[in-house]
Amino acid sequence: MIQVGDQLPAITLMEYSEVEGNGCSLGPNPVDVQKAAAGKTIALFAVPGAFTPTCSAKHVPGYVAQAEALKAAGVDEIWCLSVNDAFVMGAWARDQKVEGKLRMLADGDAAFAKATGLTLDLNGKGLGLRSNRYSMLVKDGRVSVLNVEAPGKFEVSDAATLLAQTKA
Repeated sequence: MIQVGDQLPAITLMEYSEVEGNGCSLGPNPVDVQKAAAGKTIALFAVPGAFTPTCSAKHVPGYVAQAEALKAAGVDEIWCLSVNDAFVMGAWARDQKVEGKLRMLADGDAAFAKATGLTLDLNGKGLGLRSNRYSMLVKDGRVSVLNVEAPGKFEVSDAATLLAQTKA
C-alpha cells in the first residue's frame, strides 16, 4: 500500500470536460497524474463509487463545502477519484455542483487503485473491484498525509479532517 513519502503512481486518469478550454477538448481528456500533481499541493480523496449514498450525501459535499478553506490553507487543487468512467464522473460533477471546486477524475479500470494498493473488492455486491475510501494530501507528487478508512466506514477521510491536517 502507498505510504507517506511515496510518489504518486505514473497513471493516466480521465476527466470529463463540459466546455472547451485550457487545452482541453469537450468530453473525456487524459490526466497524467504525475504531471498534474507536479509543483502543486493536492487534496486527493477517493470513493468506492459515484452516486453511492455516503459518497454523494457526505464525502463530496464535505469537500465542496470546505473547498475555499482548503485553498486558503495552501491546497492548489482538490481531486475526487472513483473507479467509474469519465462520463459518469462528469454527470456526478454536475449533480454535486463541483465546478471550479473539485476535479472529478475517473479511474475507469482501477489502475490508480491497484497501483496504490488501495482497492476494495465489492464483487459480491455487484460493484466489482473499486477504490477504498481514503484521503491524502499530496505535495509535489508525494504523499504527505494518508487517511485510509476501514471497510464501510467514513471517519477519517472527510474534508474537515484533511483540512485540519493541512493546517498542522
